Amino acid sequence: MSEEQTISRAVAKLYDMYPFPPEPLLDEPPPGYNWRWNWLTAYSFCTGRKPDNQDIRILDAGCGTGVGTEYLVHLNPQAHVIGIDLSAGALAVAKERCRRSGADRVEFHHLSLFDANDLPGEFDLINCVGVLHHTPDPIRGIQTLAMKLKPGGLMHVFVYAEMGRWEIKLMQEAIALLQGPNRGDYEDAVKVGRQIFAALPENNRLVRREKERWSLENQRDENFADMYVHPQEIDYTIDTLFDLIDASGLEFIGFSNPCTWDLAALLGKEPELLQRAEGLDDRQRYRLIELLNPEAITHYEFFLARPPLPRMDWSSDTALSQAIPERNPCMEGWPSRSLFNEDYQVVQLTPAEFEFLKACDTNLSRKAVQEILANSPLNLNHVRSLLNQRLILLTPGR
Repeated sequence: MSEEQTISRAVAKLYDMYPFPPEPLLDEPPPGYNWRWNWLTAYSFCTGRKPDNQDIRILDAGCGTGVGTEYLVHLNPQAHVIGIDLSAGALAVAKERCRRSGADRVEFHHLSLFDANDLPGEFDLINCVGVLHHTPDPIRGIQTLAMKLKPGGLMHVFVYAEMGRWEIKLMQEAIALLQGPNRGDYEDAVKVGRQIFAALPENNRLVRREKERWSLENQRDENFADMYVHPQEIDYTIDTLFDLIDASGLEFIGFSNPCTWDLAALLGKEPELLQRAEGLDDRQRYRLIELLNPEAITHYEFFLARPPLPRMDWSSDTALSQAIPERNPCMEGWPSRSLFNEDYQVVQLTPAEFEFLKACDTNLSRKAVQEILANSPLNLNHVRSLLNQRLILLTPGR
């Protein structure tokens, strides 16, 4: 048996014993949303415009128990979704989850990432969250997925970051040392890990980090096992992350949590430092941010694309005035002037903004921005503000 097969079997064994994620199964669609799993909002984030086509194919690569898969089906009502995973136990949960919630436009296959080429056709959107870093060869994994991505298609990836998971790595090694010859017995590993946390002083750094960041979710053995006793994990820095991205042959579009990568939020009190940072390229700036704020960078989540991917620049007043606006569908509390945006941050709309969004929400006649503004005190700069807040999506005018 090859090393790759040995690792894959060990990973499958873990998830057969502790299916992950362990979210409860519901007899209704899942609550809320994740805009990264909504084709309209994900495509708009990457290109600046609404996609022309919603009848798409989506691959959930390493779907686990189907938590993300279920959202992909319900958030994309015209899409056909395929989920693959190497754990038969996790797949069984995924199938039951989607059956119970009515997510019927989905099919599942017992495949690893490396077997994705066995699937027919290409995909408009590939979701690969929390998977590549658990494979024996992430580069081959991402290259295999890249070959299944359509030209103009998007891939959303989530991998672990080394700097924000330092304490986790220490605990993983400590558990392994204390297990000795019992390594591979995941039930014993969870027991040992919980005993360590119970024994350590409250002011111990590992205990403090666990309580501050992970303890609530780690009450479940499935979460604890996934975090502390996983048989295969590769953590990244910005440098090694971009080695992975470059090897994929795809285009890096950007991080899907851009607020985390705002240097001004860290150094804004010293404008001279921001001026010095202007000489850095994007990768150097990302590296600087993770050096200055390591605890916040526990993972990287980002979009890749297979060119050609069109981009829309709305700096032209003519283009913006002729665009057709729609309300962002990832919004909680609508219709109300006080609501949660796509990132679940509170937004307070002015009366005029609220009326504009209502006009966008009922824009069945596909009125252009200029037509809606004819009966509004807002101007094009206000519309750009709504666009920058990702409260609206735009389609270029004909």
